[in-house]
Amino acid sequence: MDYTARRSGGGVFEGIYKLIMRRNSIYVTFVIAGAFAGERAVDYGVRKLWEHNNIGKRYEDIPVLGQRPTE
Repeated sequence: MDYTARRSGGGVFEGIYKLIMRRNSIYVTFVIAGAFAGERAVDYGVRKLWEHNNIGKRYEDIPVLGQRPTE
């Protein structure tokens, strides 16, 4: 018995594959949008991690930085 004949309806991944890979323009749009969304997610995560690890060491956290001493 053939493998494709045994499968009745297909799975979730098969449906997504058929939806995305149907046309080349949809696939290219999906790849570009995925790359953009992935870049934004990584940028947000790295920024939050950096800010968490550098609390109190950043320019914004030092209140007297840039002020002249009063005499």
